[in-house]
Amino acid sequence: MKAIFVTGAAGFIGSTLVDRLLADGKTVVGWDNFSTGQRRFLDGALRNKNFKLAEGDNLDLPALTRAMAGCDTVFHLAANADVRFGLEHPSKDLQQNTVATFNVLEAMRTNGVRRIAFSSTGSVYGEAAVIPTPEDAPFPVQTSLYAASKVSGEGMISSYCEGFKFEGYIFRFVSILGERYTHGHIFDFYQQLLEHPGRLKILGDGKQRKSYLYVQDCVNAMLQVIGQGTAQRAKHGVEIYNLGTPEYVQVNDSVGHICGALGLNPQLEYTGGARGWVGDNPFIFLDTQKIQATGWKTSLTIEQGIGRTLQWLQQNQWVYEKRP
Repeated sequence: MKAIFVTGAAGFIGSTLVDRLLADGKTVVGWDNFSTGQRRFLDGALRNKNFKLAEGDNLDLPALTRAMAGCDTVFHLAANADVRFGLEHPSKDLQQNTVATFNVLEAMRTNGVRRIAFSSTGSVYGEAAVIPTPEDAPFPVQTSLYAASKVSGEGMISSYCEGFKFEGYIFRFVSILGERYTHGHIFDFYQQLLEHPGRLKILGDGKQRKSYLYVQDCVNAMLQVIGQGTAQRAKHGVEIYNLGTPEYVQVNDSVGHICGALGLNPQLEYTGGARGWVGDNPFIFLDTQKIQATGWKTSLTIEQGIGRTLQWLQQNQWVYEKRP
């Protein structure tokens, strides 16, 4: 049986996917450079005889190509997800997202691997004119380097599907929550409240509207779609799916859920404006009718996902000490 290759295997979503694949009896090769991934997330996988860890970087094409040998499917999850500070290092998104995706595709081509699942983002829609935003919504002007790099990755994947007859699945995520969460607003808010429980700084005006998705629901969606092989029947060999919950919350709502769970009533300090940072989209809400038509549905509400995430962070405060 050929293996499944997972880039970013030690990350939040990647390690969760690895565990699920192994539980399903699959053989998995995990690839990670550990720039942000956590070795501890792979403790269970490393005890499984069907798992092999290959440590390396997506920018090292020869090493990537060697590691991928013997696989028949790639889940490409590795990426720089640092949207907020993208302007401080403009080349990082280009290198770690766009060039890295090209390298993954070339390693696939060399090894005769034809199927890829790609973690894109709802940010590619920018400040969408249509809410909820469907997969065929027109792309606006891009406002973040992160989103622009993901658009580039999507474009290359669709081109390889057309030109080299790859089978591609592009998943545009909202922000993902849950166990092993190490990046995002709950992580940052809880860190602040650990340091100073009496006050909380919020980027923006707190009225930004966001949708979030529980990590296990995210993994369920990807596996369900690939199991159905929908891209095999697509005109150009590629299918695009929005992944999110059929609801959204304001940042202020999320703050209320977090502080309520912690029994805190801090003074809220807003930085002002409708955006928390350059490139922040003040309203993200994706139309998920297409993925729901496959039979998939969410298991947790946003509030429940926030609760699970906060509980995990409380029990695993080592992630703050180990944060790169």
